[in-house]
Amino acid sequence: MRNLLIVCAFLMISCKSNYTVSQYIQQEVETCPENGVCSIELFPNKAIVFKTDNIGIMYPEISEGSKTILKYTYTKNTIKNIQDSSYTEIIYAEFDADITPMELSDETLQNVKLYFGRLCYCKGETGYFPVKNGELKLTKINKNSFKLDLNFSISEVPQIISKISETISLKSN
Repeated sequence: MRNLLIVCAFLMISCKSNYTVSQYIQQEVETCPENGVCSIELFPNKAIVFKTDNIGIMYPEISEGSKTILKYTYTKNTIKNIQDSSYTEIIYAEFDADITPMELSDETLQNVKLYFGRLCYCKGETGYFPVKNGELKLTKINKNSFKLDLNFSISEVPQIISKISETISLKSN
């Protein structure tokens, strides 16, 4: 009987579906528009809040905390000899320290503070916006990686990135 309890305890531990990020992780993204570069970063032991500046534009503030921040960045290649051609889109999400498989949609995307940022010289069409229309799914692949599937849209500004489907490794490169 005691051996059976030990085997059951071992199976419960080995079948753990949570992921704990213990160090900063950055990885390149497999699928990215041809005219740019994409990356995913995980920041452990952080927290994110979105504040509004004096002209009404939202911006993120990351501080020490107990959560894991996911940051997906798309940076469009700049046009040579054009001063204001830089363009970046950023997606932020804040997960519990132990990231668990989940499925969220529409308004519940704010449970993980899902925000879309558009940074460019685009008068009146830049800033960060809460994502309230879409679906997010995290699926366990193995003990060191999980799959992120995100399909979303926002109405406030145009966007290039509207779908992310990436495997995220918890081993630093």
